[in-house]
Amino acid sequence: MRYMLAYDMMETARNTNAWLGATARAMASYPAFALVPNPMLQLTAAWGEVTERTFGRMVVKPDWGIRSIVGPDGQDHLVDIKPVVEKAFGNLIHFSVRRRAPMKRKVMLVAPMSGHYATLLRSTVASLLPDCEVYVTDWHNARDIPVSEGTFDVEDYTLYLVEFMRALGPDTHVIAVCQPAPLTLAATAYLAAEDPAAQPRSLTLIGGPIDPDAAATDVTDFGRRVTMGQLEQTAIQRVGFKYKGAGRSVYPGLLQLQSFISMNAERHSKAFSEQILRVARGEASDHDAHNRFYDEYLAVMDMTAEFYLSTVDRIFKRGEIAKNAFVVAGKKVDIGAITSVAVMTVEGANDDISAPGQCVAALDLLTGLPASKKAQHLEPGAGHYGIFAGKSWRLNIRPLVLNFLDANSGEPERATKAKITLAASN
Repeated sequence: MRYMLAYDMMETARNTNAWLGATARAMASYPAFALVPNPMLQLTAAWGEVTERTFGRMVVKPDWGIRSIVGPDGQDHLVDIKPVVEKAFGNLIHFSVRRRAPMKRKVMLVAPMSGHYATLLRSTVASLLPDCEVYVTDWHNARDIPVSEGTFDVEDYTLYLVEFMRALGPDTHVIAVCQPAPLTLAATAYLAAEDPAAQPRSLTLIGGPIDPDAAATDVTDFGRRVTMGQLEQTAIQRVGFKYKGAGRSVYPGLLQLQSFISMNAERHSKAFSEQILRVARGEASDHDAHNRFYDEYLAVMDMTAEFYLSTVDRIFKRGEIAKNAFVVAGKKVDIGAITSVAVMTVEGANDDISAPGQCVAALDLLTGLPASKKAQHLEPGAGHYGIFAGKSWRLNIRPLVLNFLDANSGEPERATKAKITLAASN
C-alpha cells in the first residue's frame, strides 16, 4: 500500500503541474489584460503553455504519425497499422501499405522495452517502409494491464518474440534495437533448438548489450554498483488506483523520466527556457523541433517490476546471455545452436549506452555459425540514437542493413527494382 501511495503521489504532482500550467496560460491570456500590455503576462502565458504540454504528454502514448509513403510511381500510398498477434503485454503490428504488392523483404523490428514506447522507432519504420514489409513489436504500458494477466519477465519477453517469429514465418528478417538485442538472440537460439523451420533468415543486432562487461558505461557501472535489494526498494512501486493495472508492481515511467532528465539536466533546462521565450515571442509552433523531440522523449511507460529486475539481474549482473547460460521455461538456450541464421551487429563508435564491444560480442557466441554468415559494422562518430534513427542510420547503416538482408534472402530485391502493383482502392 505504501508503494501505491508513492505512485499516486507522483501522478498527483504531475497532474497538479499540468493544471498550474493550464491555469497560468488561461489567466495570462485573458482578453482584458491586453488593455495594459505587460511583457510579464506574455511570459506567464508562455510558461503556462510549455508547462501544461510538458506534464500532459507524460501520460499520453504518441501516435505513429505515418500516414502514407510515396511509391516509385510517384503516388501516395496510405499506410494502415494492423495487429498481427495480440497479447496482454504487447502486440505484433504490421504497417500495411495500401495498393502495394507484398514486398519480398519482410522485416520484424524489435522495439526496446526501456521506458519509451515503440514509437521511438518512428523514423526507423518510416525509412524502411518504402523497401520492406515492416512489422513492429508494440509493447504495452504496464500500468494499463490488469494484475489478473500475470507477470512478465525476460523469459516471457523471449517467448513473446518466439511467438512473433513463428507467426511471420521463416522468410523474416529480424532487426533488434538496443535493449532487446540479447533476448532476440536468445529467442532465435530457442527456435534453432525447438523449431528450426521457424527461424528467421537473418538477425541484425543494433547497439545492444549482449555482453555488458565488454565495455563499461554509466549503465553497466550502475548495474554493478547497486544491489538488487536496493533497486527493488528504490525503483519499484505499485500502480495507483487511477489505472487498470492497479496494484501491479512496476518501475514507473515517471521515475524513469526523472533518471533520464537528471543525466543531462542542464541541457534540458536550457531547452525549456529557450522554448518559453520562443512561445512568448510567437516564434514557436505545435510541431517545431522542440515539441517534436519532447513529445516523444517525455512520453514514458511503466515496465513490469519482474522485467526490469530480471533484466538488471540476469543480463547485466549475471551476464547469462554473455556466458551462454540463459534459461527459458526450464530449457537452457544454447546460442551455438544457431547454424543457418545470418547475424550482423551494428555499433556506434560514440555510443555511451551500449559501448562498442558489447554488441559485437554476439558473434563470438555463435560457435555453430559459419564466418560467411557473420558480419559487423562500427559506425564512426555515431552515438546511440544515431545508429538506428539519426544521420548515421539514414546515410550509412540503412543501406548496409538492406544489402545484408538481400544477401541472405532467397530472392534478393533491390530498392530500385521495387514495384508497386495498383489495385482497386480500399
